[in-house]
Amino acid sequence: MSPLSRREALARVGRSALFVSATAVLGRAAWDPVGPRESRAVSGPGRRDLRVRGAEPGRIELAIASGGPAAAATPEALTRRAIAALGGMDRFVSRGDVVAIKPNVGWDRTPAQAANTNPRVVAELVRLALGAGAKRVVVTDIPCNEPARCFERSGIGPAAHEAGAEVVLPAEHLLRTVRLGGEVLDEWPVHRPLLEADKVIGVPVAKHHGLTRYTGALKNWYGLLGGRRDRLHQRIDESIADLAAFLQPTLTVVDATRVLLRGGPQGGNLADTLDARTVIASVDQVAADACACRLIGVVADELPYLALAERRGLGTRRWDRLRWAQV
Repeated sequence: MSPLSRREALARVGRSALFVSATAVLGRAAWDPVGPRESRAVSGPGRRDLRVRGAEPGRIELAIASGGPAAAATPEALTRRAIAALGGMDRFVSRGDVVAIKPNVGWDRTPAQAANTNPRVVAELVRLALGAGAKRVVVTDIPCNEPARCFERSGIGPAAHEAGAEVVLPAEHLLRTVRLGGEVLDEWPVHRPLLEADKVIGVPVAKHHGLTRYTGALKNWYGLLGGRRDRLHQRIDESIADLAAFLQPTLTVVDATRVLLRGGPQGGNLADTLDARTVIASVDQVAADACACRLIGVVADELPYLALAERRGLGTRRWDRLRWAQV
């Protein structure tokens, strides 16, 4: 990478400051009216099945966008190709919808380190949702590291904001205690923006994980939980399956434009990353993971949480038995 000029550096600092101040204002405007007492209310069982409904004969269920000339292999172009193969964003978003986009913004890392979702994939999904008529698009996550720093350094905060989204950072009053009804996860604080949206799009990054070997679509839902999530690591596979049962998204888009092969989930060493230039989109989050894990050298049958999710009827590991397309 070439060094920044003084003008470029000042412009970048200015954009970051604008993002931080704007997200603070948007967070208050969008969510504060409910008030802090909401976090103590218990509701549930609150399972959310937001998958597309109705018979859709012949519709593509999983799309793999990869390769092609440079102009067709940018993160934005790959995202558009994958969504178009599924029938376009109009299949998933209706006019007037509030859409929540849930990337992985877990770590204080740069896009090149591949620990978080590529900000350009997130921004393109924001534009597509707004273009399909969404009333509002919210981009949110509960990071492991300091939230404002994660959203800024990952590039996701500024990119989503510039694309027209409301970027909502976590706060205590944005948690609602919900009975999730899972095997491990019973009563737990859940991030309200993901409970209150009409449609939810999961946008994980495909990467290595020290405990589960691979993390993607299903593990991404850890970011909707408040509280001590590390307590779930003792039964991590059951916890992941519980979360997949709790929230079945409208659409899953796996960012594999750059993947983390080793050292996950935080990464840090650029030598551990691979420029895979792939985006996988599916109506089946289990199938999306089963397909994407191959890109980091993992076989779906080696991931216990995918088997658990499949047994619960949440999707299939046999992604190639779906109607799928390489585009």
